[in-house]
This record gives sequence, structure tokens and C-alpha cells, in this order.
Amino acid sequence: MEQAMALPMREQATYWGIVALVFLAVLWSLGQVLAPFLVGGAIAYFLDPVADRLQRLGLSRVLATTLISLTVLLITVLLVLAVIPSLAKQLGDLIDATPQIFRRLQAFLTERFPDLLDENSVVRRSLVSIGDNLRTWGTEAAKTLFTSALGVLNALLFLVVVPVVTFYLLLDWDRMIARIDALLPREHAPVVRDLAGRIDRVLAAFVRGQLSVCVVLGVFYAASLMLAGLDFGLIVGAIAGAITFIPYVGALVGGALAIGLALFQFWGDPVSIGIIAGIFVLGQFLEGNVITPRLVGNSVGLHPVWLLFALSAFGSAFGFVGMLVAVPVTAAFGVLTRWGIEQYQNSVLYRGREYGLSITDTPKDPE
Repeated sequence: MEQAMALPMREQATYWGIVALVFLAVLWSLGQVLAPFLVGGAIAYFLDPVADRLQRLGLSRVLATTLISLTVLLITVLLVLAVIPSLAKQLGDLIDATPQIFRRLQAFLTERFPDLLDENSVVRRSLVSIGDNLRTWGTEAAKTLFTSALGVLNALLFLVVVPVVTFYLLLDWDRMIARIDALLPREHAPVVRDLAGRIDRVLAAFVRGQLSVCVVLGVFYAASLMLAGLDFGLIVGAIAGAITFIPYVGALVGGALAIGLALFQFWGDPVSIGIIAGIFVLGQFLEGNVITPRLVGNSVGLHPVWLLFALSAFGSAFGFVGMLVAVPVTAAFGVLTRWGIEQYQNSVLYRGREYGLSITDTPKDPE
């Protein structure tokens, strides 16, 4: 029987383009509905290696999934009981203290630069307005978050759906991968498996590793700032750790917030201010030289500039759900781009007909 010819490249590009458009359309129209399922899938992906390891130790998949779920539930309950109330209290105190902080800044600037901050100065009015507006905004946001019936319902639905989705996806993860593999076009299955493996390695290094970095740095910053006596140290450390996955932003935002608070709390005590600044300097040194190389690796394949662009673009277009898919889409795009460059560099178009198709060939000397 004559072997069927492969689809022309133009038709393949058309089909994959349609798939991409359908993906974006679904993301646009069902973003809020998909959020808990995407979060549950991300957690299941993160925990799948743990379940696989427990299976290699002799546990069944059901027992391994149940053990992991109970452990995560216990950790969540402990966090809710021990950490969340303190975070909420410090966040409320910080919102209430914001006007006072800006008044102290105004007083300091008035003392140092009296001509700049007279009664009718634009700078003075701006500082007062910023402080009052921040307090009003924070209070209103907190009230909306906790008193809106729809918001509470969505939060409860999120808290219920995510664990259920995570449990069932983690339980059936290997079977789902096998079923997807069985649906791959037979002619392209080896290439798709290779590309999927590369994407998985990039995501595993970044998502699993970077989440671990966020937790480690968050605990380090929060504990160190509280030991140093900084008011709101817990909330500052939590913020700095939570956004560490965004390149440079976590350190800049956390460091600026901590040092700014330290300037008002420890004004006239340069040693305490220096300790607060030193905590973030030490944190950045440990992150760059110890934590990230060990937990993430030095060659992840996600350039910080592209990651920032993807987070900004997908976040602006699709909101919170867009930010969830930004990292895997960026990882997939990077892998496909590198693969495309490899194919191009092995092609006659790049190497010329006299060099052939193999990269091991040597150029012929012209006669």
C-alpha cells in the first residue's frame, strides 16, 4: 500500500493557527470560569512528581494522592490559623497608618525644605491627598472583598472547586497524559513528544523551582524583618516573597517598602535602618547565588524580559487567568522558537546546497 503523504506545511500551519485562535477565544470568553480549574491544574502539575515518588515507594496512586491531599490540607489549616490572621491584622494596620506615614514624610520635607512645602504648595497637597486616598482605597477594597455577596460566593466557590479539581487531576494525571499521547498524529508523535518534554522541563524548572524560591524567600524576609523589629514585617515579607517570581519586581517592591517603613519607624537610628536594608541585600545574594541555582537552575529558558512582557500582555488582555497561562505559554513559545531555529539552521536554506543537510558536513573548497 502506498504511504500517505504528509500534510503540506501551509495546511499544518493553518490547523495549528486555528487551535491557537480557539485557545485565545476560550480564554477570553470563559476566563473567570476557568480560573479555579487552571489553579487546580497548576497545583496538580506541581505535586505530580511527589505522587510519582510515593508510587515508586510502593503506594498506590489513590493512596499517594490521598496522603498528599491530607498533608496539603493540614498545612493550609495551620496557615489559616497561625499566619493569615496576623497578615490580615498587619494589612489593616498598614492601611490605617498610611496617612500618618505621609504626614511624617510631609513634616520631614517641611523641616528640610521649607520653601518647597508651604501651605499652598502642590507637593504638600499631593502628599496629603495620596495618604488619604490610599487609606480610603484600601478600606474600600477590604470592605468590598469581605462584604460583597458575589465576592464571598466566588471566593467560597474557588476554595471548594480548586481542591476537588486538584485531587482528581492528580489522581488521573498519568492516565490523562497517556490518553493525550494516544491522540497525537502518528506521523508527528515523536516530534510532539520531544517538544512536550522540553516544555515540561522548562516549566518544571521554573514553576516548581520558582514557587519554592518564593516560599523560601518569603519566610526569610518575614522572619528576618520581624526579628529586626520592623512594624508590618510579616506583610512586607509575604509581599516580597509572593512576587519574587516576577524578575526584579519582588526585590524592588519589597525592599523599597521595607526601607521606606524603616525610615519612618527608625528615623535617627541608622543601625536599624541599615539592618533592614542589609536583610534585602542578603536575600538577593542568597537568591542569586544559592537558592535559585539550587531550586530553579541556571538554564531555565525563560528570559526575564520575555517573562515580564508575557505577564503584562496576558494580564492586560485576559486578567488574572491571563497571568496564570502567561508562564506556560511563554515556555512553550520559547521551546518552539528554539526548535524552529534548529530546523532552520539544519536546512538547505540556511546552510546552502553544497553543505548538505547534516551539521557535521564540512564545506567543500571551491575549485
